[in-house]
Amino acid sequence: MPSAVLADDAVAPGGIERLRLLLLNPNTSSATTDMMVRIARQSADANVDIAGLTAAVGPSLITNETELAIAADGIRLSVAALGEPKPDGIIIAAFGDPGLAAARAIAGCDVVGIAEAAMREAALNARPFSVVTTTPHLASAIRKRAEHYGHGDSLLSVRITEGDVFRTMADARGLLDALEATARRAIDEDGAQAIVVGGGPLADAARDLSERIGIPVIEPIPAALRLITQRRSAAS
Repeated sequence: MPSAVLADDAVAPGGIERLRLLLLNPNTSSATTDMMVRIARQSADANVDIAGLTAAVGPSLITNETELAIAADGIRLSVAALGEPKPDGIIIAAFGDPGLAAARAIAGCDVVGIAEAAMREAALNARPFSVVTTTPHLASAIRKRAEHYGHGDSLLSVRITEGDVFRTMADARGLLDALEATARRAIDEDGAQAIVVGGGPLADAARDLSERIGIPVIEPIPAALRLITQRRSAAS
């Protein structure tokens, strides 16, 4: 398992307390981990240190509920194997939030899922929203997550891009175009007032999509970062 490197000092330059976060990728793709860590760091304050860790067990891309369950085992094993220094918080960076409950039970720190955080922001003040993603076999799991977090009434639809998921994901420009077309259907046909891009590996596309459509686009990685820092501040 690739090791995560966190700063071992508790204070950032300027005397501000450092917040050390671990972004844990349940998809076993180190390139995806690097991309998500880059986006998280771009969204973080100077006192936040973010390291990435790729799960050693699991699929390279989670596309169905069986793979989601396998990824949950990978998360549990990854958290159990963490060495020192322990992080102040962990972000589980796959949209099904696999292994979230198990990780919370053993981590000894706050653990946030990106679906949990993104849906929380999207449903603020009971705002109706849609999830746009590339994985048709995870639509039911996404709806269940929304209900679990108390946002079932706000989730209007789970919209899926057309075509094979692997071909769509392999073409960055095509992926962005597909997400945009799908988001516009959610807006025009479902009445969505916010769009959640459902997937950690879609993080780059989520950022670009926000510049293309006229309603809020919730990027799951920055949303998780905001939630975990808010919880930390509220607890201190």
